Amino acid sequence: MGRLQGKRAIILGASSKDNMGQVMARRFMDEGAKVLVSGRKAEVLEEFANETGCEWATCDITSEDSVNQLAETAAEKLGGIDIAINATGWGLLIPFLDNTREQLEQMTALQFIGPFQFYQAMVRKMAKSMGGTGGSIIQISSATADIMLWNHSAYMGTKAGADHVIRCVANEFGEEGIRANSISPGLTETPMTAEAGKVPGLYESFRKGYPLGRWGTSEDIAAAAVFVASDECFMTGENFQVNGGLKLRGNPSPDEMNASIAAASGSEG
Repeated sequence: MGRLQGKRAIILGASSKDNMGQVMARRFMDEGAKVLVSGRKAEVLEEFANETGCEWATCDITSEDSVNQLAETAAEKLGGIDIAINATGWGLLIPFLDNTREQLEQMTALQFIGPFQFYQAMVRKMAKSMGGTGGSIIQISSATADIMLWNHSAYMGTKAGADHVIRCVANEFGEEGIRANSISPGLTETPMTAEAGKVPGLYESFRKGYPLGRWGTSEDIAAAAVFVASDECFMTGENFQVNGGLKLRGNPSPDEMNASIAAASGSEG
């Protein structure tokens, strides 16, 4: 406890009840950080803030003005920014040839352009030459930025692109006292994956891909984020694979998923 004592953290992507952003926020506060949660849903953010005692502010990551305003608001409410986490995402699952230009533009705005501008805004507040004291920028990425998952190409491509931008931030702003890293979960039980979890056998088809025997939790990601955000972390430009060894084996194929679903449906019937 207390590993983030006195740190000031923004967590963007915390406006769904009990999602990964909110789990990280709780853990960060337990570790002594002062936290501001953000996202699009004011009522959810306000409820969480009232419950936990953190600060909150709305932000639409697809709007540059909104992202810049978030940086100003957070710096004012927290007295500065030491940690900035982007945990936004859209789990679009659609066959490659069915992706429309509109969907690609939405995905790019949410998972590439928006994060890019979020990093820019955070660097301007953290850089020592701009009046900051340095800090840690964390992108919540995905194991699928490196390994295959069918029907997930737009999501995978934009996550991979953001990871490479993080490496650029790490390279260019290390001398400003800024560290930048990604954390890559695999299948994780969150509100974003809740509907998939209702399909009998679907989650089970992923299990053999995890040497540690289970898929991940938001608590796993929060625990890693505490280390990456802390002064103990002498790493930058890295992608932390917090996914139980999934990269060693990979995700199931559509045939394997369908077989698992069929088996589960048969056993239930």
